[in-house]
Amino acid sequence: MGYLNNQVVTVDAILTKKGRELMAKNDGTFRITQFSLADDEIDYTLYNPTHPSGSSFYGEAIDNMPLLEAFPDETQAMKYQLTTLPRGTAKLPVLDLGYSAITLKQGASLAITPQTLSYLGNAQAFETSGYSATISDVRLLNTFSGVGVNTEAANEANVNATTTIGTNVSKTIIGTQINLRATTVNTLFGTNTSIAATLTVIGLDSGARITIPITITLTT
Repeated sequence: MGYLNNQVVTVDAILTKKGRELMAKNDGTFRITQFSLADDEIDYTLYNPTHPSGSSFYGEAIDNMPLLEAFPDETQAMKYQLTTLPRGTAKLPVLDLGYSAITLKQGASLAITPQTLSYLGNAQAFETSGYSATISDVRLLNTFSGVGVNTEAANEANVNATTTIGTNVSKTIIGTQINLRATTVNTLFGTNTSIAATLTVIGLDSGARITIPITITLTT
């Protein structure tokens, strides 16, 4: 990843990993149907309505910030995706998982059903496209899967739901319900009585996002 020249107007677009895979088939079926926009690199606290040079300079510091190149892995970038909400929306949607933190004993299971508050005029609490959930360290879970969404992207993400593979990597699944089962591998704990990671959930329609800690405790 690098920086773009912010002195000129630049559109930097690249294919995601899935897009590259489809293009590599070279069978004429590759079509771009979706794209994402984000403003991860923007610090809006730099907007200065008291700038002595007037309103034309209120956003000067923001305009001069370096811009990041596009990045193909949305789990490592584009954490703050731009989204379109219905006209007249007065409040940004927020996610409610029912938990501010999760603690599970070894082998214990939990099903999480996210809800989106202040969404579509409060007429709907669940998002049609579902939610993506990312665990920062898959070793903590024997099972990490999503159910309730039957799309190609969801089905591909939810393949190989058993995720304790011995490597400290993240995994993302998609669904309206997130199923967790804590690891039963004792060696992961070393001399510790608990291990921890983070769980990040994003509403695929609203763009609302929440990250909570998840802790697995050793049972003897």
